[in-house]
Amino acid sequence: MPTVSVKRDLLFEALGQTFTDEEFDELCFEFGLELDEITSEKDIISREQGDEKAEGASDVVLYKIDVPANRYDLLCLEGLVRGLQVFKERMDAPRYKCVSPANGGEPQRLVITEETASVRPHAVAAVLRNITFTQERYDSFIELQEKLHQNVCRKRTLVAIGTHDLDTISGPFTYTAKAPADIRFKPLNQSKEYTATEIMSLYKTDSHLRHYLHIIENEPLYPIIYDSNGVVLSMPPIINGNHSKISLNTKNVFIECTATDLTKAKITLDMIVTMFSEYCEEPFTVEEAEVVYPDGRLCVYPELAYRTETLSGDFVNKKVGIDESAESIAQLLTRMCLRSEVSGEGDHILVEIPPTRSDVIHACDIMEDAAIAYGFNNIVRSTPRTYTVANQLPLNKLTELLRQDLASAGFTEALTFALCSQEDIADKLGKNIAEIRAVHISNPKTAEFQVARTSLLPGLLKTVAANRKMPLPLKLFEISDVVLKDETKDVGARNNRRLCAVYYNKSPGFEVIHGLLDRVMQLLDVKPGRNQGYHIQAAEDSTFFPGRCAEIFSRGKSIGHLGVLHPDVISRFELTMPCSAIDIDIEPFL
Repeated sequence: MPTVSVKRDLLFEALGQTFTDEEFDELCFEFGLELDEITSEKDIISREQGDEKAEGASDVVLYKIDVPANRYDLLCLEGLVRGLQVFKERMDAPRYKCVSPANGGEPQRLVITEETASVRPHAVAAVLRNITFTQERYDSFIELQEKLHQNVCRKRTLVAIGTHDLDTISGPFTYTAKAPADIRFKPLNQSKEYTATEIMSLYKTDSHLRHYLHIIENEPLYPIIYDSNGVVLSMPPIINGNHSKISLNTKNVFIECTATDLTKAKITLDMIVTMFSEYCEEPFTVEEAEVVYPDGRLCVYPELAYRTETLSGDFVNKKVGIDESAESIAQLLTRMCLRSEVSGEGDHILVEIPPTRSDVIHACDIMEDAAIAYGFNNIVRSTPRTYTVANQLPLNKLTELLRQDLASAGFTEALTFALCSQEDIADKLGKNIAEIRAVHISNPKTAEFQVARTSLLPGLLKTVAANRKMPLPLKLFEISDVVLKDETKDVGARNNRRLCAVYYNKSPGFEVIHGLLDRVMQLLDVKPGRNQGYHIQAAEDSTFFPGRCAEIFSRGKSIGHLGVLHPDVISRFELTMPCSAIDIDIEPFL
């Protein structure tokens, strides 16, 4: 969940009321939020960097509030205050409007060229006209952009936001893509010009911007936005130009969002303009801008689209577990910034979804808001009408019973990783990775986790290797799932519950592992025999020593192997003593 830090005094001033910490915590809970921490800038620095670094830092009390990840409208002080005020019925939810330029002027225009198609093909734009910034508003404006970048914009991979002082630039603007060597401008807060290549090198050590360089650094063309005079506005998604940076004196803000996902770009633009249009000369109005696509299409943004959904009061009552009239439910939804009214047809409720509520996709989202407004603590506890009895899965029950008896037989249970390296299940066991039905991870973070395990044996041998200094013998077992490719399954793979045990000592101890097999079969009530019982027969397997391996059959079907491990396998796992092992499938015994 994103955490929003707001100054307590500033928050109370905006709410027009002061609260004790306990009262505000309760208000947050009622609204579906959580007051995570009460701290200050000085406390944070002291905790992270020590008391010396904290000297001179602000003592202003900060509230850190956990916000649901889908509520982009609560990521700044303005949206938070607006939501709480509407919830407390101190104000009505504002109506956002998109207006044309004053005095019949031409809208600002952003022209997209076809070169952008390979890097970031989409862009949207808008203008906040006659806005008034204070230091607090300016800080909140910048912080909201950063929160959106980390949240809906997925660290700028989907959307990158650029905000510019419109009075320092002139449209129409051109969004294009050029070779890095052909781009040259003065980046934000820098004193001289750099080429795009030099900018990428400059920010490789920057603690903030270096995390975004990978998005375009390997592209042949970099996206770039110019004004009509050739002044660079920004090189998304990395950095804005210094020429058009906004300040406390900025009165007109041009906002552009470049994107790989147009829907996310529209949501991001709507969030920024709805949150800060309240500081415009005409509150909650946004000046439209035109975007021209390479194919000649002309789109006007922001959309600020309102839509209406219909649901019944009975649906809400049944899902939430309450008994309220349609009028009461409509009032609850209105408190959540969803203007609602009862239609003339039965208990149907017409719910208006504003542009700030992109999280409302389905009737269930509306029902959830009704539950929050009603108060989770006010919902009466009741016994579910459906009578069900929980039961343990048979496979898990069998697993638990076997675990107990294997431990009683003197073996110690291990729990190993479900992911391992290709080498663990192939080379180290003397097998070819191409012949193994392994599920591969498409983008493994480390060489240790490249595939899902197809055998429990490598994990146990690595556990033995990590405990070589323990007194001998080492007797370990594990009963867990392996993952095997299976084209008959809808996901292309299936889990398979297996039992594996190893015996590591100065002598191989084949008789110990064979005795364990007999004990397991005794517990499973499977008698020795070729047809309806179990038996072993000599087999060859590259993992085991030649002539010291047997295949295990139960009721005529092969279920696994047991034997003495090959010396090469033992040495590949950095072991020095003989080792015997058993690996069987326990699912046929259900």
